[in-house]
Amino acid sequence: MRFELTDQTREAVQAWIKEAALSDGDYLSPSRQSGSPHLSARQYARIVKRWIGLMGADPQEYGTHSLRRTKATLIYRQTKNLRAVQLLLGHREIESTVRYLGVEVDDALDIAEHIEC
Repeated sequence: MRFELTDQTREAVQAWIKEAALSDGDYLSPSRQSGSPHLSARQYARIVKRWIGLMGADPQEYGTHSLRRTKATLIYRQTKNLRAVQLLLGHREIESTVRYLGVEVDDALDIAEHIEC
């Protein structure tokens, strides 16, 4: 899967890899539990909730899924490019992206007609 990293994020990840002495085969976010080599989805969700609280926002209003969906929605609203959003989300079918974004069917069909595949 491919995704965007800002320069600041890239630098932070590189610093973490060096500090944690991670190798190519290691997980970027190892689990603290001995039975699992990586964070579970639930562990990650708890971390995100804590970060949101530290920022002063309400952790009940945000989560891992809403943050992912927000970026995709902003890209779609600014560009109206469903194909780009589909690629960024890793969806196989454009219909999945349409449902995910909650795009109106007529709007989606109109946009899809203008996208070269």
